[in-house]
This record gives sequence, C-alpha cells and structure tokens, in this order.
Amino acid sequence: MLDSKVPAGPLADKWSNHKFNLKLVNPANKRKFTVIVVGTGLAGASAAASLAELGYNVKAFAYQDSPRRAHSIAAQGGINAAKNYQNDGDSVYRLFYDTIKGGDYRAREANVYRLAEVSVNIIDQCVAQGVPFAREYGGLLDNRSFGGAQVSRTFYARGQTGQQLLLGAYSALNRQIKQGKVEVFNRHEMLDLVKIDGHAKGIITRNLITGEIESHAAHAVLLCTGGYGNVYFLSTNAMGCSVTAAWRAHKRGAFFANPCYTQIHPTCIPVTGDHQSKLTLMSESLRNDGRVWVPKTQEIAKKLQKGEIKASDVKEDDRDYFLERKYPSFGNLVPRDVASRNAKEAVDDGRGVGKTGVAVYLDFAEAIGRLGEDSVRAKYGNLFDMYYQITDENPYKQPMRIYPAVHYTMGGIWVDYNLMTTVPGLYALGEANFSDHGANRLGASALMQGLSDGYFVIPFTVGDYLAKLGSFAPVDANHPAFEEARKDVVEKTNQLLALKGTQTVDDIHKKLGHIMWEYCGMARTAEGLTKAIGLIQDLKKEFWSDVKVLGENDELNASLEKAGRVADFIELGELMVTDALQRAESCGGHFRLESQTEEGEAKRNDEEYTYVSAWEYKGDNQAEVLHKEELIFENVKLTQRSYK
Repeated sequence: MLDSKVPAGPLADKWSNHKFNLKLVNPANKRKFTVIVVGTGLAGASAAASLAELGYNVKAFAYQDSPRRAHSIAAQGGINAAKNYQNDGDSVYRLFYDTIKGGDYRAREANVYRLAEVSVNIIDQCVAQGVPFAREYGGLLDNRSFGGAQVSRTFYARGQTGQQLLLGAYSALNRQIKQGKVEVFNRHEMLDLVKIDGHAKGIITRNLITGEIESHAAHAVLLCTGGYGNVYFLSTNAMGCSVTAAWRAHKRGAFFANPCYTQIHPTCIPVTGDHQSKLTLMSESLRNDGRVWVPKTQEIAKKLQKGEIKASDVKEDDRDYFLERKYPSFGNLVPRDVASRNAKEAVDDGRGVGKTGVAVYLDFAEAIGRLGEDSVRAKYGNLFDMYYQITDENPYKQPMRIYPAVHYTMGGIWVDYNLMTTVPGLYALGEANFSDHGANRLGASALMQGLSDGYFVIPFTVGDYLAKLGSFAPVDANHPAFEEARKDVVEKTNQLLALKGTQTVDDIHKKLGHIMWEYCGMARTAEGLTKAIGLIQDLKKEFWSDVKVLGENDELNASLEKAGRVADFIELGELMVTDALQRAESCGGHFRLESQTEEGEAKRNDEEYTYVSAWEYKGDNQAEVLHKEELIFENVKLTQRSYK
C-alpha cells in the first residue's frame, strides 16, 4: 500500500497542524534554490509567481508562445468557494462533502477537505489581483449554482472565468519576471525528466522553434501540465494539450494513478462530421436556466431529425424533461456524470435530436419568458454568441443542441498529501495529479484545485523538501544523468523522423480515439476492454511501421510534435484500458454494464475497490505493476449516491 503521508488528527485541523510541522527555508537561503515549473496554466502560473514571491529562483516552461495561452483560459462557468455569501447553508464541510460525494467516494478525504478549506482564500486573492467577478446590483460578489450542489457557491466572470483568473495569475507572474525571479521559456516542450540519485533534478526540453534539445537543472520540478483528454482525439481540450510531460515522468518512476477516470461533460456542442479536430464546451452554468429534454417518442424524434418539425412545434406533453423527471431534488443540476449518462441513454433509445440524432435539447424558452431576453443575455450572452458562431443557430429562438464529450481527467500522476510524486523532488499540481476529484469532478472545481495547489499548498510543501536537502549547491546541468537523458530524447526524436509510412499522425490518432471512446468511454464491459487492449497494441505496431513524419528536427515541426504526443497517447491508452478492466465496478461516469442497480444507476463495489490504483512503469512492452492506496473514510459514510 502507498503511503499518502496524510497527517494525523481531526480533519479540520490537519492542514493547519501540518503547515506548522513542515520545515522552513530561511529567506536568505531561498535565493540559493531553483525550481522548475512545467506548464503555465492556473496551477503553473500561480505556483511560479508564489514561489518567486517567496524568493526562490523559478524557471517556467510553456509550449505556447505565451503563458497566458494555457488551456486554463478555456474554462467558462466559474470557480467554487465556500464563502456562503448567499446565506443558503454552505460551509467548508458542505463543499468537502459535496466533492467527496460527487467523486463517488473515490477521493482522498484529507486532500478534499484542504481544497474546501483554502477555497475561501482563493477568491480574496483573485479579487485583490483585479479579477472582474460578476457582482450583484449592490456591488457584492455574485454566486450561481453548479451541478452536484444545492447551494450557490460558484463565483464567475460571465462565461470567461478561466480567462480572467489566468490573467490574474499571469499578472502576478509578470511582476516576478520583471523582478528577475522568474525566467520564462516559451515554445519549449518537456520531453524527459532527469534524476540524480533518485531525485528529480531537471528536465530535457525541445525548443519548438529551433529544434534544439536543451538541459535545464533545478532543485525541484513541478509538473503543472493539465490533463490527457486528447487521448480520445475529440475532446474539449485544445489540440496542443497532451500527456507527454507526465508520461515521460511516469517512465522515470512517477506512478500514474486512476488513469481510467475521465470526465464526460454533458453540455458540449455535438459532433457534426469527420472534419472536426476538437469539440466545444458550453458552460455547465447554462443548466441553471436551461432545461434538458428530448421527445417522448421516437416518431417525434425522427421528424425533428428530418427537419419536418421544429423544437417549438413539440407540445409540452410530448417532451421528456428526463433529468427533472428522474432527479427531482437536483433536476438539471445533477453532477456531470449523471447528466451525461442519461443523455446517452435518451439518444440510445432513439429519441435524440438534430440531423444526426446524437444530441439532446438545452432549452431557454422558459427562462426567457420568466426573466426576459435581456436578463438571459446579461448572464450568458458570450456563450450564446459562441454557440451561434459555431452552429449558425440562434439559441434565443430555438433550443441549443448538446451532447456529452470528453472534458477533464480525474486520473493523473499519483501524489501524496504534499503533492509529491513517487519521485522525490517531483511534484504534480492541478489536473496533472489525481488527488482531489475521485471518479467524477464537480463543475467549477478545476479552477479551484489549480489555484489551491499553486497559491496555497505547494509554497509550503516544496519548502519542506528543499529544507531537508542539506545542501545549497546548484545542480550541475553537466552531470552525466543529463547527458544520458538528452541522448534518449535525441534517439527518440530520430526514431520518429525516420518514419516514412503512408498514414498521417492524425490518422492514427483518430483510430486511437475511436477505440477509446467505443470501449473505454461512457459505457464499458470486460469483453470490450479486453478487445481494446489488443486493438491498441496492434495500433502501436501500425504507428511505428506506417506513420509518416514530415520535416526535420532543426525547425518548427508540428508533424514531429504531434508524432511524439500521439506515441505517448497510445501507450497511455493501453494503461487506461488496463486500469478500467481491473476496476470491475461502476463508479462516477465509468459505467460497467456488469455493475448496475435495478434502476440502471451506477453500482459501486466498496468491498473490493475502495482504493486508488497507482501504476508503476516497468519498461517498454512490459506489463505495468499495480500498487494501491487504500481510501479510508472517517468523516463521511459510504453510500450509493442519490440525487433524487
């Protein structure tokens, strides 16, 4: 069993007591340490700015042309915090409980409580940075509801919350850049982790403009590189989002935890054809006022699909508001996994809408009638405009068409309570780690975790590690370990450039995505997962024998970048399927057809699977070894979730 290093004592006191017991670094000595931060989204930018503010020297790496281009900018709906501004019964404990329950009791209690505890500080931090949160008429910060909660605790900036929060963190980062405490390396991709005497001491990167393979040394390394949803090819992630940094660290000894836990977001614009490279998310906040429905009969659905009638022609008695019908307590604000699974069931029942029949409606007619179009426009105007630009359909006049899509990954690098991986000196923050969301993430919690880790957790815990090193000597980038890792990267790069087959990298990526969605998506079976392992192994051989990589290394080469990332996705995909196969239970959005209640809901198996699965890499073409972290619930009772 893995040691999570969760401190002893009452849940509410763990973090405060732990902070006091952590070793500190003298302010004068902080200048002697260098920390590498890979990724400049909310977790990375906040961590880099905070550590530099404390006095550490920071090197920050981004594969984009600017830190503010990180994918955190795409988050729309909001950020949770247990402020209880609405006086509606919220509290730190309620946020903790909702998050544990929303994750289907597969998250670590201590980490989740700490997340809820520091959430109240995040809002104050961001307001002080000038983040323009929405405000009520009297000037107080406004809140709205999100799925999986019966209180209003979500702070927001229209549908641009991620962008505004990232700009706040970016401004803090820029201040430290100007003061010379942070050195930023834009357009650099991490391709390997360097270890000396078992400890993380640096990274190997490729300059994406020149192709130069570079060595960068530090006393600690922080991975803030987001999730791996693009393993499915079509997801709400930007096309550049990858697993490469995390996967290369995994190959150097960092265990990968719960890889099969991926989130399917219910509110996305449906697929329209093979031309698409990504999907577009419509914020979950829309479910505050939008009502989800499909026709009650297949006959009406077919008429809608053929364009013989419009949604407005369907009478109320012929509409099935299935979330409101099945879950009266939460209605349209059930958690994402519940909403997604029910949308899929409606479509599979032949009652989907749109030309493809693979969509359900999100209807604002009732809200517009009740509040007026101007009020709805004030709340959601930019989201409605985005939908119109993409679909050429006016959501003020007709319902949106939505359908579930891959959005977030709850799995990631295994970390202990200090956010350290199984490699000493290597940390993982935000979506890159597994720690806070269990089998399903509640809406508006991703931004909360990224900023919690970066602003309020890692500044304490990384200091404890550095204080115990016993030496202030700089790490030598000429150490043989750096040269060995660099040679490995060069060799892998040359292998990819030597591939002169007939298929494009995207061809292979699409095939992988189809396998993953078909067999390791919303519904899974032992038979299908077993088949998927074989298909992925065959696809890996196909990649290395028949893919074509264009260009050379010493130039901007998108083909080479994609090839490396897809090669990693293929290996990750096999691990995801392996992890899903050994977890023979329905949990969160991961529906094993062999494990369901009489009502067709997800059925957990707490006797056998109340653990974190953490996988250890053993070498190419060798089976990974499963390690377990037992999940102990002392403050909540394990029950089958109900949102009815």
